[in-house]
Amino acid sequence: MRLILGSASPRRRDLLTQLGLTPDAVTPPDIDETPQKGELPRPYCTRLAREKAMAVAAGADDVILCADTTVALGRRILGKPRDAGEAAAFLVALGGRRHQVITAVAVRRGERVWQRDSVSAVRMKRLSDIELNGYLASGEWDGKAGAYAIQGRAGAFIPWISGSFTGIVGLPLAETASLLAAAGYPVHEVAA
Repeated sequence: MRLILGSASPRRRDLLTQLGLTPDAVTPPDIDETPQKGELPRPYCTRLAREKAMAVAAGADDVILCADTTVALGRRILGKPRDAGEAAAFLVALGGRRHQVITAVAVRRGERVWQRDSVSAVRMKRLSDIELNGYLASGEWDGKAGAYAIQGRAGAFIPWISGSFTGIVGLPLAETASLLAAAGYPVHEVAA
């Protein structure tokens, strides 16, 4: 039984190592991540995780692990910003407000899919012009839902969270371990 990580995210690989797991293969699927008309953040995130899991080619006994992380400001989905201008708009919109970070996890073995999601509340402080411009110049926002990474420089902008820190980073470990175990993957066994 092989573990296939359907994600190019180095953060997800790092988080898997916290469970003592190393994927046998890393195969990021290529799917359209455009939200459907009127789609809300949580169903959007859940749909993408499932579509990613179904898009990864694998053997019948392989276990595929995929996830999707979305930042939600009310009903608005803040995905990965297209450029620094959109990143700045996201960060200004998030400043001084609570928002949700949703990470949906999907595990597939054969045709069966197990799914869970993690919803965390996050408050970001209002950023000064110096903080905003410095963060944008760092480039850390690129490729990050909501234009920030809590495990990086933006951690200094987050005074409060409620929920799963690893879920905010991109792979909620409690939910992931539970799903892998449900699929029959030996999560808690110690290698001899």
